[in-house]
Amino acid sequence: MTRYDDVKEELKRSPKTWLLTGVAGFIGSNLLETLLLLDQSVVGLDNFSTGFQHNLDDVKGLVSSEQWSRFRFVEGDICELETCRFATNGVDFVLHQAALGSVPRSIEDPIRTNKNNIDGFLNMLLASKDHRIKSFVYAASSSTYGDHTALPKIEENIGNPLSPYAVTKYVNELYAQVFSRCYDFHSIGLRYFNVFGPRQNPDGAYAAVIPKWIAKLSKGESVQINGDGETSRDFCYVSNAVQANLLAVMAPETARGQVYNVAVGDRTSLNELFSLICDSLSKSESAVSISNRSQLKSKVLFRPGDVRHSQASVHKAKSLLGYIPSVRVDEGIRETVRSLKRNYL
Repeated sequence: MTRYDDVKEELKRSPKTWLLTGVAGFIGSNLLETLLLLDQSVVGLDNFSTGFQHNLDDVKGLVSSEQWSRFRFVEGDICELETCRFATNGVDFVLHQAALGSVPRSIEDPIRTNKNNIDGFLNMLLASKDHRIKSFVYAASSSTYGDHTALPKIEENIGNPLSPYAVTKYVNELYAQVFSRCYDFHSIGLRYFNVFGPRQNPDGAYAAVIPKWIAKLSKGESVQINGDGETSRDFCYVSNAVQANLLAVMAPETARGQVYNVAVGDRTSLNELFSLICDSLSKSESAVSISNRSQLKSKVLFRPGDVRHSQASVHKAKSLLGYIPSVRVDEGIRETVRSLKRNYL
């Protein structure tokens, strides 16, 4: 039995009430699915700025009617303090996933990014502190490492931020530290590394690379690879992120007031990612034939605000939270292809 198995069994025996912000988003809806399948009661908060009703509808179709009845949706904005106070009332645990993501979007619109990711975060932190929430876990980001080039990334060593988005996520960590010192309110931040998986939107100007490439390649369209294609990331399948959230909520007091990397601990280049997606699509039923891969990719300039390489050390999460990433990149790509072809393509 892993620590994650123990946590799930404990939650089944003693169900709790959770507030899940960003519930209609990609990671939020995956967390919702897991919590409802564990017979938890969930209050979901979202303003649909980046989330979708169809993500909630998809979860509804995967759980029982009794489990779905334990879900209460609040349409609202974390930028409104009273909304945050209303949503946190009577809740045991908070999983704060709501944010305005994307490095390019933050460069184009830093004001909106700041409002959502800093003002909204502070509202949630304050409301949770005032309602004496038992555990507050928030989505941090690997972008906090900035221009620090050493690999693998270790929580204690960060560099200068490279984008407005990175600044906002670092400020989240600073606010969490201050609340721990000033108010004895100890939270846990999870630095996500390129999370991907089912319900990740493949459309729009700020779509993440994996769903965007799957959508284009499944239709026989070409994709653009930034730089020489050797830029690498620690791609993390969403079930690993879900595991980390539940472990963090149930972590002992000695593990709180800290941040943890959530990743696999590996590196995949964009060229390797392209091959993995092509292989998965080739094996998928009804996939468009991918006979000449060289014609399906083109090179473009490096994006501003991007780092060259990223890889996490997950030693701290393993030792203090019991985190064990259970899905590797290749398996996660196959699951994502199946899901996107079923729901989007």
